[in-house]
Amino acid sequence: MPETILVTGGAGFIGSHLVKELVKSGYSVRVLDNLSNGSLENIREVLGSIEFIKGDIRDKNVMEGALKGVDAVVHLAALIDVAESVEKPELYLDVNVNGTFNVTRASRKVSAFIFASTCAVYGEPVRIPIGEDHPLSPKSPYAATKIAGEAFVQAYGNLYGYRPVILRFFNVYGPRQSKAYAGVITEFVKRAASGEPPIIFGDGKQTRDFVHVKDVAEAIIKALESDNASGIYNVGSGVAVTINDLAHLILKLAGKENVEPVHGPPRPGDIKHSQANINRAKKELGYNPSVSLEEGIREILNMGKK
Repeated sequence: MPETILVTGGAGFIGSHLVKELVKSGYSVRVLDNLSNGSLENIREVLGSIEFIKGDIRDKNVMEGALKGVDAVVHLAALIDVAESVEKPELYLDVNVNGTFNVTRASRKVSAFIFASTCAVYGEPVRIPIGEDHPLSPKSPYAATKIAGEAFVQAYGNLYGYRPVILRFFNVYGPRQSKAYAGVITEFVKRAASGEPPIIFGDGKQTRDFVHVKDVAEAIIKALESDNASGIYNVGSGVAVTINDLAHLILKLAGKENVEPVHGPPRPGDIKHSQANINRAKKELGYNPSVSLEEGIREILNMGKK
């Protein structure tokens, strides 16, 4: 089992939750983050227990230094805004593809490499729930960069002999979520808490698979600790929720049931349905999501009251 873990993007939304869990579990943790989206405030309570490097994954020398003495890598650093990727495809190519290439190329001596990918690689699903063998049909430069990243992780795994694990995250939510991170729950909660109606794009019948960031952190740690785990795993809740039902649940939990959501025009590029088949992760990683959507939303609402 690896002892020293490098987490790229460890001061970000998912990374900060993961880093705290790794420290709690007794790992030696090194975090690399350029703080363009992440924040030291996110990991303030564990800063004394980790090694922090401010640096960019695109810098070859930084990566070589960051990987010295490391047993395993969790590569979370990435740009993740789908709309921005359409406007700035060159930037996404540079950070997500060249950056991932740099990280994989420098990972000659690690035993395991965990890569954060996305359900966006599947595009519009041809079958539900979506299994790992579902065809890939990216609808944005962001999704395309993640497919390229997956390929580099696997290629260098074959070259160097590290264990490549690709985790395709579905709609991750939770405390400290950035707006870029598909933050429909965060947006709905914010509006509901101030008595404003949630804005639903389209008819609201579209479905999403929402998975709490604690469950995602657990999946990453299971992937690190499962010596036989290799290849691609979906990480979601396995439950499909319509956006209409989500909006009404949030309004109910916020005590604003008299508020009615408003509908706007559908957003171009949005897929209609999404639901993960998580059987492989359950069987091979022992992954078992435990935070219900209601519980997760209550937590965010309560944090907003503090």
